[in-house]
Amino acid sequence: MRVLGIDPGTRIMGYGIVEERGDILSAVEFGALTSSEKTPIAERLAGIYRDLASIIEQYHPDEVAVEQPFFAKNARSALAIGRAQSIALLAAAMQKIPVYEYTPTQVKSAVASYGASSKEQVQEMVRLQLCLTETPQPNDAADALAVAICHIQQAHLRHLLQEET
Repeated sequence: MRVLGIDPGTRIMGYGIVEERGDILSAVEFGALTSSEKTPIAERLAGIYRDLASIIEQYHPDEVAVEQPFFAKNARSALAIGRAQSIALLAAAMQKIPVYEYTPTQVKSAVASYGASSKEQVQEMVRLQLCLTETPQPNDAADALAVAICHIQQAHLRHLLQEET
């Protein structure tokens, strides 16, 4: 299974593609899509869409996992993240790729076994689980890889539960 994980944002959107072969997870590609705060929001969103569509076309993920926005104290920030999340959902849906959403707590629990883990703990667990020599940079890319790992673990759980019924 190949999963595209997305950490949404309108200035920096992290993405990470994780492939599972047997019991081995590997990072296929990761990085961040960036844009200037000075660029009008409509142009930023269009650019994010184009870039995500290109990534999907190039790497052919089987599924897409997107981190849900947390409830931020800053309403403007929460709105921006929600817009970016919507663009990620749209890019996957236009390619008819199943999309799954996870809360930050679900991602932390799946990757670091503790829902209140620090960003540094999650990033180190991503590095270890993907057998990387260094922590993925930028941080948004590491977060996106964590979302993909979370989805793969949840997919295994769903499969096991389906077998029981």
